[in-house]
Amino acid sequence: MCAELSSSSPRAWQRMLSGRRLNLLAPSPLDVELSDIAHGLARVARWNGQTIGDHAFSVAQHCVLVEKIAQLIKPDLEIQWCMAVLLHDAPEYVIGDMISPFKNVMGGSYREVEERLHHAIHRAFGLPADLPGPIAKLAKRADIISAYLEAIHLAGFSRDEADKIFGRPAKVSEEQLEQLALNVKPLPAKEAQDAFLTRFAELDKARKTAGTR
Repeated sequence: MCAELSSSSPRAWQRMLSGRRLNLLAPSPLDVELSDIAHGLARVARWNGQTIGDHAFSVAQHCVLVEKIAQLIKPDLEIQWCMAVLLHDAPEYVIGDMISPFKNVMGGSYREVEERLHHAIHRAFGLPADLPGPIAKLAKRADIISAYLEAIHLAGFSRDEADKIFGRPAKVSEEQLEQLALNVKPLPAKEAQDAFLTRFAELDKARKTAGTR
């Protein structure tokens, strides 16, 4: 675990349910636990909770959907990159899901903290700190398609509004969008947490199996 800060220093760490203390200023991969990520993401609401339904649409559900979209776009995506896409919003288990307009207002400081957390998370799971350009672009594209679907089916946007703000998803058919929309249904936190953990376990097993061949 990270070293204790002096009593005179502002507290910059968060205690996780696993018992880990994650220092936001200098996050260590040793203090990153999958159980904490899944628990936190399943309880962080997308769209600041401004969505329909009895439950929030969590970041955990969003991450699972984005990975599904990435595989739809690129069926031959390597397992390690599938895992990276699944973890694309993992820092939000610590810092929450800031809506894009607020990120733009906050600017550099927020993004620096987010980047340090991302690097620590990637190292914890054997991924490169920074993703190759094409993979980062794929993750971003899948993320925008997920936001497009969430906007229409959960956040009260008209299709015209979503087309204007997010752009009509290219190279994805209407039939595929309809199928993906079936995944845009808010789940109770525990179910969202389990779905995230299950998908991570599937990818981790596939990566280890591939590594033994």
